[in-house]
Amino acid sequence: MSVPWVGVDSGVESVQLICKTTVCLPKDAKVEWKDKDNRKVHVYENGSDQPEEQDEKYKNQTKMKRNLLEPGDLSLTLKHPTDGDNSTYTCPVYSREGNVLMEKQVELKVRVPQVEVVTEVKSVQLPCKTTIHLPRDTKVEWMVKSSKKVHVYQNGSDWPEDQDQSYRDRTELRRNLLKTGDLSLTLKYPTDWDTDTYTCTAYNNRKKILIKKEVVLKVKVPQVEVDSGVESVQLPFSTTLHLPEDAKVEWKDNYRKVHVYENGSDHPEEQHQVYRDRTRMNEDLLKTGDLSLTLKHPTYGDNSTYTCTVYNREGNILLKRKVELKVRVPQVEVDSGVESVQLPFNTTLHLPEDAKVEWKDRGSRKVHVYKNGSDQPHKQHQAYKDRTKMNEDLLKTGDLSLTLKYPTDGDNSTYTCTVYSREGNILLKRKVELKVRVCQVEVEEGAESVQLPFRTTQNLPEDAKVKWRENKFLGNILHVYKNGSDQPDKQHQVYRDRTKMNEDLLKTGDLSLTLKYPTERDSGRYRCLFLRKADIIRWNTVLLKVKGLFLSLFCYLFLCVCIHF
Repeated sequence: MSVPWVGVDSGVESVQLICKTTVCLPKDAKVEWKDKDNRKVHVYENGSDQPEEQDEKYKNQTKMKRNLLEPGDLSLTLKHPTDGDNSTYTCPVYSREGNVLMEKQVELKVRVPQVEVVTEVKSVQLPCKTTIHLPRDTKVEWMVKSSKKVHVYQNGSDWPEDQDQSYRDRTELRRNLLKTGDLSLTLKYPTDWDTDTYTCTAYNNRKKILIKKEVVLKVKVPQVEVDSGVESVQLPFSTTLHLPEDAKVEWKDNYRKVHVYENGSDHPEEQHQVYRDRTRMNEDLLKTGDLSLTLKHPTYGDNSTYTCTVYNREGNILLKRKVELKVRVPQVEVDSGVESVQLPFNTTLHLPEDAKVEWKDRGSRKVHVYKNGSDQPHKQHQAYKDRTKMNEDLLKTGDLSLTLKYPTDGDNSTYTCTVYSREGNILLKRKVELKVRVCQVEVEEGAESVQLPFRTTQNLPEDAKVKWRENKFLGNILHVYKNGSDQPDKQHQVYRDRTKMNEDLLKTGDLSLTLKYPTERDSGRYRCLFLRKADIIRWNTVLLKVKGLFLSLFCYLFLCVCIHF
């Protein structure tokens, strides 16, 4: 059976958990309320409450009716409920012998209002209003679940010496709060570190709770998004909190130190080498409260959540804030078989005449190098030889785009263009992701032959080796070309006398394979490997689909029937 439930808002004076019965209960019956953790919430026995038996959590918070056994109303009143009281409460009634005469359950759901902001806002208000008359000597206390005091108000004024230091100079209550009943708290410069459940409690001079209300604050981590290739990006962080001169400021990514400021200066020796010469913070940052970090030449590899932590001399945390950085990498997508593709990169930054431009792939292989006013083909990897081109006067125009000829799915990678000064310092950096779609060939079973295409640059080295094989682990070899001729003894018997490659293929760059008499069993992925000294220099994948005769005949007959009718 479903358990009945009671829902109330945090801040109500009390809530009643209903438990009634028409059963005639003996006068010596024992009534016991328990929560889901089996803690005793309230105990009634021998005609009176038994507060010494209840759990400390519920002391002075519960109440039951007098002479509750006579009318059969065993309901429990729970004062100042919070979300910490959310539970399924059980009310068993025992006879003098300890037998259960009846048992009922009630689920309590205390709704807690939520306030959600981003860390970039100057302040956030946590609402708490009441219509209850509050005496002049009322004490108002805001706390978080960790029992840290956020703000204390008593005897007509604030008590900053009672609040936790992480909230000093950051909190504020309204004027005439006791007259208006508006006990809302203003929290300045909230960070994700402030995400918590806040409780506002008002007491009278006898420490009796007059009102208690909870508010959940969620401070979202701000996101900074930029395109790969920008000169720099700023991770913002400002505060009005007075920071001591000997404070230490530390920026970290998920694992590494990004920037360290201590004793009035930066400490590059402490930062990870990935960030050396790439970070900067403002002067007089402790005086201005601007702890923002500038990160130069951001790339996709810098995507992370960055945390700025401020410590005092004793190592205690004074402030903490997170910023998420997302560097967008542009994507270029083309079909296999196109003559060329361009990886774009344009900049308005003035580049010196002696700058060096270097394109690399994901494996750090040099794709193209430009230095001293000309290309440096002897420095590029052999996989890209005679396949790349850059614009003339690229340093003057700022167009550092790269043209890649005869792209295949073997070129799928993230390419990085880096511009260096004469001294080797990075001036610019950008990534571009290339996606080349796999070539697809479709033919009907019964055709005399089908061609698996692969075109690349002309005048390939004579000592190169070309191998076509099934694209799977230990796949069968279709065709091998080496030392200027075919190698039929290397191919699998299934493909004997069924394959052919063009003459002078190394001179023409046409590495296509002709497969004779294709059948449905030949459907699948095939890969052509262009090798030199056992190293794979280039490769291309072809997806072949051979439609069976039965399917073709069925389609033909179906079409004839449709035409007839």
